[in-house]
Amino acid sequence: MCRVFTDKSGLLLYLPGHRGVSLPIGFSSRVQSMKRESFDVVIVGAGLSGIGAAAHLGMRCPDKTYVVLEARASMGGTWDLFRYPGIRSDSDMHTLGFSFSPWRDPKAIADGPSIKKYIEETAAEYGVTPHLRLGHKVIAARWSSASAHWLVSAEVDGELCEFECRFLFMGSGYYSYEQGYAPDFEGRDDFRGPIVHPQFWPEDLDYRGKRVVVIGSGATAVTLVPELSKQAAHVTMLQRSPSYIVARPAEDFIANFLRRYISESASYRITRWKNILLGRFFNWRARAKPQSTARLLLKWAKKRLPEGFDMSHFTPRYKPWDQRICLAPDGDFFSAICEGKASVETDEVERFTEAGILLKSGKSLDADIVVSATGLKLVTGGEVAIEVDGRPIRFGDTFSYKGVMFDGVPNFVLVFGYTMASWTLKADLAAIYFCRLIQHMDQAQLAIAVPVLHDPDSMPKRPLIDFNSGYVLRAIDQLPKQGNRAPWIVHQDYLADRKVLLREPIDDGILQFRKAAPAADKTPALQPAS
Repeated sequence: MCRVFTDKSGLLLYLPGHRGVSLPIGFSSRVQSMKRESFDVVIVGAGLSGIGAAAHLGMRCPDKTYVVLEARASMGGTWDLFRYPGIRSDSDMHTLGFSFSPWRDPKAIADGPSIKKYIEETAAEYGVTPHLRLGHKVIAARWSSASAHWLVSAEVDGELCEFECRFLFMGSGYYSYEQGYAPDFEGRDDFRGPIVHPQFWPEDLDYRGKRVVVIGSGATAVTLVPELSKQAAHVTMLQRSPSYIVARPAEDFIANFLRRYISESASYRITRWKNILLGRFFNWRARAKPQSTARLLLKWAKKRLPEGFDMSHFTPRYKPWDQRICLAPDGDFFSAICEGKASVETDEVERFTEAGILLKSGKSLDADIVVSATGLKLVTGGEVAIEVDGRPIRFGDTFSYKGVMFDGVPNFVLVFGYTMASWTLKADLAAIYFCRLIQHMDQAQLAIAVPVLHDPDSMPKRPLIDFNSGYVLRAIDQLPKQGNRAPWIVHQDYLADRKVLLREPIDDGILQFRKAAPAADKTPALQPAS
């Protein structure tokens, strides 16, 4: 069975269940027998961003109807997708957790299953679960200014369904769930063992007693190496260039101490603010005094390594926070090296061989399993095709407004969390701003809110993320841009964003508002084809 779409040029086909085929954009579609529902708000994604937004919406705008659409069979987002050994947060859970839902576990650097459970429990406690639609993969969203509504198309069980809404909130993250980044290494087909990407870890992969090479030096590699070394014969981290790695206690002593003497909510707020301010101070110091900060980080690493260890493997070519700093809970990465269970090679892949990897230096690494922890593929809006009044939106051509909306895209909020702090800190602020926007529009009886950048040619285009990590640089053209003046600047500062998103007036002269068009002027809603 297929669905038939028509446009001026003729017929277009959609094949249910056929991977890689999505709803066409840029035409007026008529779809046979398509189910449609209406809500005030559609939230895309049921991870930390989406569940947090739904909870805020329920608390702050209880009269609004909403639905949360999640492509996967379970909520959790990142923490449901990634199943590799040792998967954990690299931010403490007092800031990665929701502002309104205390993290109760003594371990602040939490494993993936614990974070997923926390998301599920929060969704149940705040009444989000009944609004959740699992297995609904959003593939397109079309805005009509005439009707002041989004039409969101989702695929479920090989069929298409539609959701009409006033507001669209994208909490789908910033990377592709369909594919990670995998370099085309020469000779990879010659290797006799499995080559695994952490994003798609095989459940039946047996690495006990095996020689494992992990290619990469980011957070995933730093997580995998100590965990794999518990059962593998030996684990080698092969890095093209080093990263800064910092040891930190897995448990927050102050949080656990406070919890014994004051209320759970009070201890959580105090710990959250303590960690926000400490993180902010460290980020400021790293930017203001990069050389002394780098020396300090290397000094900390050297103390945890064997005597006489070659520190070139831990000495990056970049300044602190030019890329994200990797976290080693309780120093587990350093312990694996000290115990001889893991080692580090700084070199580049020349080619794969039957027995392992030949390096450009001429050295060979024998391996039974290779893990390609080579990064993510960044996307904007969860790879959903977005259209405004028949015009496809290419986010790489847009400017970010206050870090949550985009010029020329109405009634639309997208979460892009912090790179130098916890993702959820920004997601929380974005959700509260979203609720403020809805409240303002309701009070003034407004239907449309769209950021307008007058004379965009006069605004210099700056990268959305000031990072030189490979996964960012590869996607720099596809990511939205920021400008050089408010409100087109994207802050990496929680306190600055609190002021911008929670204190500044919604009606700032940049965000343009319109009332709904008279009923007679509205374009008729799309109807099933006859």
